[in-house]
Formats: sequence, structure tokens, C-alpha cells
Amino acid sequence: MSSSNETKSTLKPDVFDTARFRECMKTAHDLGGEEGGPISLREREEGEKERWEANTFITCECLAWRGVWNTVEKHRRHVDMGREQYLSLPYYGRWLISAARVMVDKEHVTLTELINKMDEVKKRHE
Repeated sequence: MSSSNETKSTLKPDVFDTARFRECMKTAHDLGGEEGGPISLREREEGEKERWEANTFITCECLAWRGVWNTVEKHRRHVDMGREQYLSLPYYGRWLISAARVMVDKEHVTLTELINKMDEVKKRHE
């Protein structure tokens, strides 16, 4: 049986005030009611993607097909990347960062291998 001091010091969900509850429940992609300023859009043809976007989509689908992650885990990683990063990246940029993190987290590649490969690819495009 726990002491009364231990019980009092343990934070329980029912003692959250409304502001604390909202802070805990709000995720990076939840922008409801916030002023975000103007959104500049470039018109695209139906289904048009830049090459890197298509390659990112294909890579992420292959990761799922090979069992590295599933749709729920992919979504969770997008949401958990943090508000500033989430809002600063384009849609497929979030996919790309999440894919890189899952590959390192699950030890399919090391962070050093990933960085070296990124440097190699950058040099090809300079």
C-alpha cells in the first residue's frame, strides 16, 4: 500500500487543468483555430509530383512492403517530429525525414552510413 505522500505527489490525469490538457493533446499537425498567415500555392497539374517526391513515395511504400513500418507508425513519426520541423517541411519532406529516422532507429543503417550517403548524393548534384 502506498503512503499518502506518494499518492499526493503522483500526477493523475484528473488533476490537469484545461490549459495543461490542451497542451498535452495538441499535436504538430493540429492547426485548428490558429492564424497561419497567407499560403502561397503553385498550381500543379492533377497528379503532378517532382521527381524527389515520387521517389520518396516509392521508397516509403517499399519500406512498408518489406515490413520496416506500417501506415500507423509512419503517421505517428510524422506527428512526433515536432511542430517547428513539421510545419517547415513540405509534405513529402516529412515522409523523407520519417523514413530516415525509422531506418536508423531500427538499425537498418547507421547514422554515419546515412550521412555519408547523403553527402555522396549531394556531390553528384553540385
